[in-house]
Amino acid sequence: MTRDRRRTPWLGFEPVAARVAWTLLVIGAGLALLYVLRQVLLLLAFSVFFAYLLYPLVEAAQRRVPGLGSRTRAIAAVYLVLLAAVFATGGVLGPRLSTEARAMAERLPRLSQDWGAGGTLGGALSRFGWRPETVRTVETTIQSHAGEILGYSQSVAATVLKWVVGAWVIVLVPIFAFFILKDAEGFVAAVTGLFEAPEHQQRSRRISEDLHHLLGEYMRALVLLSLITFAVWSLVFLVAGVPYPVLLAALGGALEVVPLVGPLVAGVIVVSVAAFTGYGHVILLVLFLVAWRFIQDYVSNPLVMGRGIEIPPALVIVGVIAGGEIAGPAGMFLSVPALAILRILWRHAREARRLTRDEGADETRRP
Repeated sequence: MTRDRRRTPWLGFEPVAARVAWTLLVIGAGLALLYVLRQVLLLLAFSVFFAYLLYPLVEAAQRRVPGLGSRTRAIAAVYLVLLAAVFATGGVLGPRLSTEARAMAERLPRLSQDWGAGGTLGGALSRFGWRPETVRTVETTIQSHAGEILGYSQSVAATVLKWVVGAWVIVLVPIFAFFILKDAEGFVAAVTGLFEAPEHQQRSRRISEDLHHLLGEYMRALVLLSLITFAVWSLVFLVAGVPYPVLLAALGGALEVVPLVGPLVAGVIVVSVAAFTGYGHVILLVLFLVAWRFIQDYVSNPLVMGRGIEIPPALVIVGVIAGGEIAGPAGMFLSVPALAILRILWRHAREARRLTRDEGADETRRP
């Protein structure tokens, strides 16, 4: 009777085919829902990263500052200190950045005309010893594609600025991060309590600890790498007389958080601005940027990044491209931590499967 019931078609489908179709339908619906809610998920992801950025300060305030033993009071104090630091930094660097940005904005129309005519670049290439035939070829190519290049650059810049200054980033991320810092431990405990078996609870705690360590290390590393880039670039650009030094250094530090693409875009922007404003040491500037990239990738990065974040470069490239296609610059930023999280989950799944297989083998050997 049971065997016949199992073989009974369901809506004309065999039971196995119906289960497979239902599973695929559920997976597809879940992926579609994630895509529809991608903006909300991005907001949640950035709130989590911001919370992890502040978590060491909150923990230190609770331990060392009298009267801040409460988590809520410690979070509020850290927010006030952070807000004061932002205003102080803006007061120190803001006037210089606004002056350089205003000067660059006033000069952009003339640079665009020179770019379209190829004059500024042609003069720069001639100073570097390029042949007149080659210079004319480059100028002709730029003249024919100047409109497309400038239009694409403007659209990209507008998209990035719209994403950066959007109200959902500036206002909602700190608000959500406040509640994440306040209630995260209780949420993790509630999730762990959903598992009845002790081994599953232990596995859940280990996964949460690994994720906690990973995200904390990653956010602290990004901040340090960005600050290092800003400090070194500012010093070198000021000494070398690069135009708009603080503005370009701030741009390089900000783009340091985007894997692979960010540093490349920052380098291209710096070299382009230097070349089209008549800077006389563009080759030395390119050499510095290439050398700095090696220092960041092979010296600073290994020292700052924590263990467990190492991902094969080819996988990073694929992840960055996929993240950019899904969610633009935000997706590129989230690609590396997402891959690292998936790696942790995959490692724990393999360990659990291996333990289950070993336990099954032991039971089979028992008489």
